[in-house]
Amino acid sequence: MTDVNRLPLSGIIPPLVTPLKDSETLDVESLENLIGHLISGGVNGLFVLGTTGEEQSLSYDLRYQMIRESCRINNGRLPLLVCISDTSIVESIKLAGKAADCGATAVVSAPPYYAATGQPELAEFYEDLIPQLPLPLYLYNMPSHVKVSFAPSTVARLAANPRVLGFKDSSANGTYFQTVMWKMRSRSDFSMLCGPEEMTAQCVLMGAHGGINGGANMFPELYVAMYDAARKGDLERVNRLQQFIMQISDTIYTVGRHGSSYLKGLKCALSLLGVIRDDYVAPPFYKFNPPERMKIQAALEALPIQDGKLLF
Repeated sequence: MTDVNRLPLSGIIPPLVTPLKDSETLDVESLENLIGHLISGGVNGLFVLGTTGEEQSLSYDLRYQMIRESCRINNGRLPLLVCISDTSIVESIKLAGKAADCGATAVVSAPPYYAATGQPELAEFYEDLIPQLPLPLYLYNMPSHVKVSFAPSTVARLAANPRVLGFKDSSANGTYFQTVMWKMRSRSDFSMLCGPEEMTAQCVLMGAHGGINGGANMFPELYVAMYDAARKGDLERVNRLQQFIMQISDTIYTVGRHGSSYLKGLKCALSLLGVIRDDYVAPPFYKFNPPERMKIQAALEALPIQDGKLLF
């Protein structure tokens, strides 16, 4: 298994889509193809069952299968993180147990959703959860989905426990992200990871350790190159690569009128690129109809793609 002591975790860690045949069936062949595509693209880790992986829309049996198959296919080649966010602490612990049994590196948790917690309650929840986990933990800030954001002081309080290894922020709030980084400045081993790919380069330039970027499912080499350029401070290359990232964001993720457009667009593009077989999306969402699918095809054709790879 990958050595978790090589900290902080850095680079591009794609949040894997969950390839599905239907709402109860994982497409294992597509998952094998996706993970092979990502590893050959040079990514630095894998993140399963996050928002892009539709965790909350999947049955527990399907989540367990996704953990088991991802770990089997990865076979220790890259650090593999498993999201265990749930409304029930018991279910989170069960998911973490499955992750540990299968050989995952660490787990990731966003605040429990539905019943919004205050900051003291949130801290107490994690202080209860962490000792019961068989793997180290990354905190996951996703306020648009769970209604609660980790206060920077709460992150610092929880990170006093050495089993808390890092923080993934999907708030898209640059000031907030910088404030958390400032609070954690004394922990050189603590990973600060940016969710929104549109601002990952800027965060890395300011000292972040990497990104958990959905677009890397499609074009891993692009996002790895973006990270490398930002880490080296190569602003000219960052600016050039950022143009492709913004074009992807402004076209593939914006077909449709609802918040599900990102996920539908990403899965549709992956199916058109041949990375996964079908773009089935777990209910309550449904995959694009032919008119929207044609728009995704047009968006891909507007990119310089050859043999399934983006030329940049």
